[in-house]
Formats: sequence, C-alpha cells, structure tokens
Amino acid sequence: MSSAVSRRVRLIPATAALSALAIGLTACGSSTTAKTVTAAAGASAPVGSTVVAVGALSNGAATEVDLTVPQVDSIRAELPASVRDSGELTIGLGLLPTGSAPLGYTGSDQKTLTGSEPDIGRLVAAVLGLKPVLSNATWDNLFVGIDSGKNDVGFSNITDTEQRKTKYDFASYRQDNLGFEVLKSSTWNFDGTAESLAGKTVAVGAGTNQEKILEKWQSTLKAEGKTLTIKYYPDGNSTYLALDSGKIDAYFEPNPELAYHITQTAKTPNATRSAGKFSGAGASLQGLIAATTKKGDGLAKPLADAINYLIKTGDYAKWLAAWNLSNEAVPTSLVNPPGLPLTNS
Repeated sequence: MSSAVSRRVRLIPATAALSALAIGLTACGSSTTAKTVTAAAGASAPVGSTVVAVGALSNGAATEVDLTVPQVDSIRAELPASVRDSGELTIGLGLLPTGSAPLGYTGSDQKTLTGSEPDIGRLVAAVLGLKPVLSNATWDNLFVGIDSGKNDVGFSNITDTEQRKTKYDFASYRQDNLGFEVLKSSTWNFDGTAESLAGKTVAVGAGTNQEKILEKWQSTLKAEGKTLTIKYYPDGNSTYLALDSGKIDAYFEPNPELAYHITQTAKTPNATRSAGKFSGAGASLQGLIAATTKKGDGLAKPLADAINYLIKTGDYAKWLAAWNLSNEAVPTSLVNPPGLPLTNS
C-alpha cells in the first residue's frame, strides 16, 4: 500500500501510514480473520447469526464492541450462485507491506488483520451468511485479485472514480474526506471556505491531493490580499512536533489518519481534535469510498443492500464510532454513484 499513502494521485485511497505505527502486516497474502463466531443451538447469540468483534486487537486504535449480526435470507438470495454456494466471501485488502491505522494493520496478537476495512467486510459477510476470508496483498495486487476472480470484493479504502467504473462496480459505504487537525486547546474551526484559513499556517504533505486543494485556497486568498502559509515536513512525527510547538495552526491530512492520531493523543498533554473536514473530491462532489467488485459480476447490489441493512439496524454507526470515523458516515449505500470525474481522477 506504499503507493496509496498521502493521496499522491486520485487513483489511490485517502490514507497515509503514520511513521509512528510500529506494527506491520504479514509479508504475504493473509486469510486470517478476527473473532467471528457463528452461533449454534445453545450459544449466546441466535442461530444463524454471527458475533463480529469490531475493533478487536486494535492496540488502542478502536473501542471494541461485539455486534451480533443475523443472516438476512432475502439479501443472501441476491448473491450470484457461485458466491452463495461457496459459503465464503473473499475480501481483498491492499494493505501490504506496512498497513495504515485505522484502516487496516496487524493486530496486537501480531498475526490477525484488524482495522475499519476488515471489520466492515466481516459485518457485510455476516449479513450475507458467508464466512469472511481476508486476502491481503499490495495495493496493485488487490486489483489483480479482483480482476482474476480470486477476490470477490475489495474493502480497502477504494475511492469511487469514473475511470475505475470502466472495470469495476461500486457499493459506497463511507465518505472520502480530508480533515484539519488542531490542538484540542485551539478555538479555530474550518467553515468550508478559503476565508476561514486567512492568516493561518497549515502543514500538508508535498505532492498530495490535499496540497493541490490548499494551494487553490492560497491563490484565492492572495487575490483578496490575504495570506495562507503552507508548511512541509519530512514525515508525520515532525509535522506533529510542529503542531505541538505552535509552529503551525493545523495539519491538513486524510481524515482516517487524523482520526487515528486523535485516539493516540487523547490522554496526552498535546491532545488534538478535528477542526473540520472537506471532500477529497473537492467542493463540487462528495468523494465516496466503496466496496469494489468486477464489473457486471452481480455482487454490487447485494453488497449495497447488506450495507444498508447494517445502516438500518445501527450496527453501521457502531462500526464507525468504534474506529472514530463517525464523520464519514453515509446515509445510504449506493450502487455506482457519481465518482471522481475523469478530469480529476
């Protein structure tokens, strides 16, 4: 997933692996799953349901919660027969070599894949009455797996783009957002306009999508006779040191990275918070993260229906809250919604 960090181009996901993340991922594709228990007669959960331990083994990145998810026969019936009869949902992840908290990484047991993306895959599989099998690879090989049929679906922070729609179908499940991280003691908040950044000093990763957005705001303010100072640092640690010391007012970064760092600083003297978000697709379109399947394979609709079932029951909201990603919630899962335009993808 090294090519996926920092949103250098819009064909990659909106994540950045923190250099402080010491735990990596296994060196090869993995089918390891976190705790999922299919209930039988006499078990604590109803027959035919699955207990999914959301946030399990997260090493402090999530608040663990056990969710009991029933198989929904009407949605299961929508599956292609080959997938339904296999009894498994092979979930492609593009997390090698290092992972990216909170999206996906090796858990505290040093072997199990944890993170928001594996967890939503497990929850969807439970609705469909299928065993989740995680297939971890590099970012490029994630798509090779979908193309070849090795992976049924990719749950790996994949942005919905019009270019990708030539080969894939999508079922959206999260907003694709950038965010401003500030010290918890700061009173500043981003209001969605360039004007709210006037006079501020903001750090951003060089060569990233968020840098392009920030530079546009800088140009707008310059035309109005106002300033926006942009700062660059070699890595996350030095950026956060600059934030702690007051050298910058905010850090403009992918929202999941921000959410993870907030959990890590919560009990420290330099606790941080979110000061506002902005669509990774720009002001005119809300970017979306989507489950990704081979075009025309018939999986997108049952996946969307399973996600919408989780939204209806409240388990979707609990999943997001566990990973501190509630500000990326979508009201409904859509099949092939408008994606990042070809002109900006």
